[in-house]
Amino acid sequence: MVRKTDRFRGRSRTHGRGKKAGRGAGKRGGRGNAGMKKHHFLLVTKYNKKYFGRHGFKRHNYIVKNPKTINLMTLQNVIPTLIKEGKAKTKGDSIYIDLDKSGYEKLLSKGTIDKKIHVKIKSASPGAIKKIENANGQVKLLS
Repeated sequence: MVRKTDRFRGRSRTHGRGKKAGRGAGKRGGRGNAGMKKHHFLLVTKYNKKYFGRHGFKRHNYIVKNPKTINLMTLQNVIPTLIKEGKAKTKGDSIYIDLDKSGYEKLLSKGTIDKKIHVKIKSASPGAIKKIENANGQVKLLS
């Protein structure tokens, strides 16, 4: 037995579909996701259950706060600039730095420091505090 599609394939202009039935996307019900809330509703609810409604949540940027941080390595390189700008002072062999006034909120421990420094800052990592104290310095955490 020969199927109808095989019989009409290649014959006549319309391939057995009449004039308007085979034109455009009308026969298949639209292009893309057309009709998903109407005539394709059962397909959506069966195979794509998350198509309708809201899922998850959006984390807004104003909730997430990234504190301005500085590493010990960067701090050691910036000390001469801070002294010139008046944000750091030297007394004897010690350097006193107020990183809170410079706009920094947290001190991180990447790098090493070989100078005796006294730092004021809101928060510091335990590794940074330990490295500064090993260099005979001091960290004062502001509340």
